[in-house]
Amino acid sequence: MRTLNKKIITIIVGWFACMTLAFALNDPVTLLQSVANNMINGLKEHGATLKSKPQVVYELSYRYVVPNAALTEMARRVLPPQTWNSAIPEQREQFKKQFTTTLIRTYASSLSNYKDQSVRFYPLRGGYAGKNSVTVESDIISPDTQPIRVTYRLVRAGDTWKLLDLSVEGVSMLESFRAQYADLLTQGSMSMLLQQMSAHNNR
Repeated sequence: MRTLNKKIITIIVGWFACMTLAFALNDPVTLLQSVANNMINGLKEHGATLKSKPQVVYELSYRYVVPNAALTEMARRVLPPQTWNSAIPEQREQFKKQFTTTLIRTYASSLSNYKDQSVRFYPLRGGYAGKNSVTVESDIISPDTQPIRVTYRLVRAGDTWKLLDLSVEGVSMLESFRAQYADLLTQGSMSMLLQQMSAHNNR
């Protein structure tokens, strides 16, 4: 599979920094900043082993990201509507599983290179009361690079907030994956796509 845009990969620091076991329906900005601080502390704690033991990064990713991402909706949106609608339930579940693994594997290398980055969040425009989705702006601050603007889109899921998409400098993660999978689907069926994803993830 083609490598995603490097800028998209860079935003993983911000994404993983913004995960926790649940997003309560409080001020999203306050929550994101608090969770970012907690996650960064975890990365620092495991800093000595992030590169030599990639499983540490995987464990952190599955612990903090997977429960808090709207994975079913993300999986649905990265496929062409006709592909998702015509897929049988088993194929949809397989795709969701492979897509989740792809997300983790794609960004784990960036987490293993963590070097004292921090995240600055900005006040939420228009508030969040009564809304089903919110957009939060932030900057990833690094000691040796210019700040990177990251935008998060969260959706209400019952009594929690979950991450649906994020973008850096206007480039959407979902749109990047959507283009990638659209190209692969022009070469074959959903079954073939699942086979390619499985082979890639099992390397």
